[in-house]
Amino acid sequence: MPNTIYDIAKAAGVSIATVSRVFNEKGRVRESTRNKVLAVADKMGYHPQVFAQGLARKKKNSIMMFIPIISNHFFMEVLSAIQDKLTAKNFELNIVHITSDEDPFKQVEYQIKRQWADGYLFVSLHFEKNKWEVFKKFEVPISVIDDSNPFFDSVNVDNVEGSYLATDYFIKKGFKRIAYLSAAPDSVPVIERLTGYEKALSAAGIEIDDYLIQRGDDMARDGFTEKSGYQAMKKILSIDPLPEACVCASDIKAIGAMKAMEETGKHIPLIGYDNLTIAEYIGLSTVHQPIYKMGAEATESLIKRISKPKEEPTTLIYKPELVIRSSSEVLADSKKIA
Repeated sequence: MPNTIYDIAKAAGVSIATVSRVFNEKGRVRESTRNKVLAVADKMGYHPQVFAQGLARKKKNSIMMFIPIISNHFFMEVLSAIQDKLTAKNFELNIVHITSDEDPFKQVEYQIKRQWADGYLFVSLHFEKNKWEVFKKFEVPISVIDDSNPFFDSVNVDNVEGSYLATDYFIKKGFKRIAYLSAAPDSVPVIERLTGYEKALSAAGIEIDDYLIQRGDDMARDGFTEKSGYQAMKKILSIDPLPEACVCASDIKAIGAMKAMEETGKHIPLIGYDNLTIAEYIGLSTVHQPIYKMGAEATESLIKRISKPKEEPTTLIYKPELVIRSSSEVLADSKKIA
C-alpha cells in the first residue's frame, strides 16, 4: 500500500498533527522538524500536493504518458496503439513532453509526485538503475516502452540482434567496408544498435574502422532526424574509397541519407531500422520492430497493473526481423556506385 501521513509521522518520530501542519504550512513547527518530516516524506515517495484531502487515491481513469519527442514517426505509431487501447478501456490520455533543456528525471519525478493519473507510460526514456528505484518507491503503476528494467512491466526489442541482422546481410553479400550511420553516443538504442553492428563485423573477422562510423552534426532528438542522417551520409560519401554499404540507426536517418545520395549521385546499398509505415513506400530495406504491438502490449500491461498492483513485473522483448526492399540492393547502373 502507498505510504500515508501516519507512516511519515512514525518514521519521523513526530505526531500526525505535526506532519499535517508541515504539509498544510499552517501552525508553528520548528524548522529542524519541518526539514526532517519533508526529508522522510521524500524518501518514502510521499508528496502532499495531490488533489487535497485524499482525492489523489481515487480512480481517475487517466493515464499519463512521458515522451521525449512528439514530432517523430516512431512515437506517432506508438501513440496510435496507446490511444486505441485506452479509448477501448475508457481511459483518458495525458501526454507530457519531457524536454532536454531540464533534467528528464526531475521532470518525471515531479509529475509522478503530483499523482494526477492512475498509471504512467514511459516511452523511450532511459534512466540508470538508481533512478528507476526512485520511481519504484512511489508505488504507482508504470509500464515502459523501448527500454527494460527489473522494477516495472516493459516492452522492448532486441536492438543488438536487429543491427546484427542488417550488418550480417551485407557481409553475406561479400561486403567488408560497411559504414554505420549513428546518432547521439549516449542514447541507449544507439549504443545497442552500434553494438550489433560491431558484433557482426567481429564475428566475420572484419576489423572495425571507426572512420566508417559517422553521425550528423545536428543532435536534435538525439540525432534521430532526417537532417542528421543527411549530414552523416554526406560525410560517408566523402570517404575514398567509398564504403560498399551502410547500416542506419533508424529509418528517419536513412531517409535523410537517401536524399544525400540523390543529391551527390553516389549510391550505396542502405538498410534502416524501425520499419516505419513510410519505409514500404520508398523502398527502404529495414529492421522491423513491431512498434504498434509494443505500444499496445505496454498499455495492456499497465491497465492490468492498475487493478493488480502486486503481481511481479513482466518483460517482453520482441525479436527483430529484416525486411529487404530495393534500397539494400546494388544498382544496375554501375555509374551510380561510385
